[in-house]
Amino acid sequence: MSTGEPGQPRTDRSPWNWLLVLPIVLPLLTFLFNADEPRLFGFPLFYWLQLAFIGVGVVSTTIVYRMTK
Repeated sequence: MSTGEPGQPRTDRSPWNWLLVLPIVLPLLTFLFNADEPRLFGFPLFYWLQLAFIGVGVVSTTIVYRMTK
């Protein structure tokens, strides 16, 4: 694969790629959501925090894509 410049190999070694570890590790930290309170619109912490983890994944993937493009 090339970067568009002749003779330059493509490298996927960017420090921005480490940001992709965040959406993998964050949901594994069970102490973050091991509670019933606080509630948001009547939903316990676990449910709305899982939706927040999806948002973290989308945002971090978008940042890595934009910075390594």
